Amino acid sequence: MMQKQRAKGQRESVFNNEVVSRFELYNSLFLTLPFYKIKDTGTLLPLFIKYCEDGVNNHETPAKIIDVFFKKYTQATATKDVIDLLFRFIQYIERQVVLFDAVEDASFSKLNADDEENALLSYLKKGVDNNPLSDKIEKLIEEFSLRLVLTAHPTQFYPGSVLSIITDLTTAIKTNEISTIHLLLQQLGKTPFFNKKSPTPVDEALSLAWYLENVFYFAAANIQSGIDKTLNDFNIEPKKIVELGFWPGGDRDGNPNVHTDSTIQVSKMLRQILFRCYYRDFRNLKRRITFRGVEDSIAIVHDILYQNAFDPNIDLNNISDQVIEHLTDIKNTLLQDHDGLFADLVSSLIRKVELYGCHFASLDIRQDSRVLRDVHTYCRQNKPIVSLFPENYNDLSEVEKIKTISFKSAKVQYTEKPDSLTDDTLQTIAEMRQIQQSNGELACHRFIISNCQQASDILQLIELFLWNGWEETDLTIDFVPLFETVHDLEGAAEIMETLYSHPFYKKHLQERGNKQDIMLGFSDSTKDGGYLMANWSIFNAKVALTETSNKHNIKLAFFDGRGGPPSRGGGKTHRFYASMGKEIANKNIQLTVQGQTISSQYGSIDSAEFNIEQLINAGISAGIREKHNILLDPVHKNLLDEMAKDSFDVFVSLRKHPLFLSYLEKFSPLTLLSKITISSRPVKRNSGESLKLEDLRAISFVTAWSQLKQNIPGFYGVGTALKNQDELGNWDKVVETYNESGYFKTIVDNCMMSMSKSDFAITAHFINDKEYGAFWKVLFDEFELSKAMLLKLSGHQTLMENYPAEKRSIAVREKIVLPLVLIQHYALEQLQGKVSEQEQQSYEKLAIRTVYGIVNAGRNLA
Repeated sequence: MMQKQRAKGQRESVFNNEVVSRFELYNSLFLTLPFYKIKDTGTLLPLFIKYCEDGVNNHETPAKIIDVFFKKYTQATATKDVIDLLFRFIQYIERQVVLFDAVEDASFSKLNADDEENALLSYLKKGVDNNPLSDKIEKLIEEFSLRLVLTAHPTQFYPGSVLSIITDLTTAIKTNEISTIHLLLQQLGKTPFFNKKSPTPVDEALSLAWYLENVFYFAAANIQSGIDKTLNDFNIEPKKIVELGFWPGGDRDGNPNVHTDSTIQVSKMLRQILFRCYYRDFRNLKRRITFRGVEDSIAIVHDILYQNAFDPNIDLNNISDQVIEHLTDIKNTLLQDHDGLFADLVSSLIRKVELYGCHFASLDIRQDSRVLRDVHTYCRQNKPIVSLFPENYNDLSEVEKIKTISFKSAKVQYTEKPDSLTDDTLQTIAEMRQIQQSNGELACHRFIISNCQQASDILQLIELFLWNGWEETDLTIDFVPLFETVHDLEGAAEIMETLYSHPFYKKHLQERGNKQDIMLGFSDSTKDGGYLMANWSIFNAKVALTETSNKHNIKLAFFDGRGGPPSRGGGKTHRFYASMGKEIANKNIQLTVQGQTISSQYGSIDSAEFNIEQLINAGISAGIREKHNILLDPVHKNLLDEMAKDSFDVFVSLRKHPLFLSYLEKFSPLTLLSKITISSRPVKRNSGESLKLEDLRAISFVTAWSQLKQNIPGFYGVGTALKNQDELGNWDKVVETYNESGYFKTIVDNCMMSMSKSDFAITAHFINDKEYGAFWKVLFDEFELSKAMLLKLSGHQTLMENYPAEKRSIAVREKIVLPLVLIQHYALEQLQGKVSEQEQQSYEKLAIRTVYGIVNAGRNLA
């Protein structure tokens, strides 16, 4: 314990000396650069920040803070001049956030130097004289895998040009190259941060591919290299552990801008970028291997890689085995005839080809079950399928539907032109086969059914494949149900029991190695039932689904749809996996990486390797220990059941409050998010209709609350749940659960992280609002109650006390963007009054621009 306390203290000291001090130094350099036409903007900004801090402490309105500042320190009186200077402040602050990112990333290795050692190596050492443990490790390695899936959710704001600057700036800061830093800061000041128009799905894919090319290509291979070496040292056969997945261009759930053409383009783009990476490595290899006996193989590999990297007209085939064969010939010649000189370079490239094949990352296809039901209905109206189903099929019970489904392979004769969603689904199903033939089966082998509510959703989708170009004997597709709402999570095990018992589906799973992926959504479950209920519902669903899968001898892999913030499954993610007991399948960790989590946790090779290693450590540790999870003991389970229900009731009551949605619309930029040019995806489903909470995307819902600095989805109801248990005399049991359950402790820690990024002082003046003052107080009272109860539970004096460096990082970031929050509130406040059309456009743009910096600074706010 003392050692951990010392490590925390050292980390905090390193953070203050390495990060805060250097940021202040480089920030003073940055603020003196004369970027913009308004004189002394950088000089005025520190004054403005101080004025904002004082105004918030005095609970003044943003309008008063800004108006008084301009009268006191500037000559700007006209509305246009005020807005112009505020825009300049925003531009500076956006770049201050980037600078802080770079400074913090430059100190990454020092800040994380004391973290736990490689779990695999640790257990292998223990297993040397312990045969049962050694056998257990070998079996776990044989089954274990980690899949990271990059998704195109609209909070990844940095364009590739800015990401490159961050990378170069981080490198320069590591060695204190002042002249280079000065030049990069100038470049940063003149580089645009956002698009003038919304990106297409292919644009989004290209943007995220920057991370594949510049980070994951190296980081995943380095991790795999370390694993291979460790296993070789203990005479264990190497095993591919790290896998990559990709959603942009494949995820069409609620995004009408994703079409089959998008999917095809992205699959080709991923392949071409990958071969350019291979070719880049091969050129370096070729410069070293200048010996006799390898000339022919070198020439052959060069031609293969070059053509696939740069020739757009080449016939696309899965040639990874061919490339590996030629590289292996080169390696063997080096070992036999040239003392193994540079054989390690060849081994490195072979490892990458084994990891990434011809696809780089598996492109998942996702569509909503309601759309897929409509597609099934459309197909049933055409020959020869029409004869297989009764006219009232849609009105049949679930049991009757399943009995009716026949899985007949057929070539459907379509007589009427389908609607756009139906047409896209049918084309995509057919195109998945071509993608597999071009890039390999792993290139596109999963179809995710979101909003999955019944077994027939899966079985009907299988029929769509059999009717559109696929054969039962060669159905190389994994069908992945996505359970999202609290209600759907409750019924998930029953649905899978029906599927596992179904003869056709059982046979299909046997053909797929008796493996089943099941996706669980954190975001919608939180929006549906609140933070505690969402986490508890997912835990219970995992237990029930694991039991059902084990009963049928199915190897289950949970695919967690995690967003950035704790309210969407983010936070200390690896601790969730480390805390799983033997009752939850945990040998195949799969999770989405989205929004600012991509740049904050996987933005550099160092940070990516660290976070991948953390997840692998968590999985290995949990797999070896396989402890019983105490949350399943009757006392602890009943306790969490009661707390989750209390939290759920409070959250649902808040959602049903007549002012709930209008509060968000008035005081947050919710209604303006659709005008932010960062995503091809609409802010809500049914985008042509009026705003309804059920149609609002979880990411927009969470973003709106984070912009308000209230983060309601990340804590609301937790305080009441804890207080109720205290009043019932169960507090000792709650404390015992916190101390003994890693899962519950992680829920609490992540909740405190979410609350640390809240600041109700910013909106304290809402209390005086005649319409919304009482509602604001309801939110504030639950925040204060939750804070008090969580501190009492943890025994801490402040939130995140046990993570001092991260707590300090959050505090600095919140200070940097405080002016952005106030400018946003100021702009929204002005829009409530009488303004000209031109002023309305200006204030809307002002509010929209603040969103970028606030989310970027938060790193996992949306």
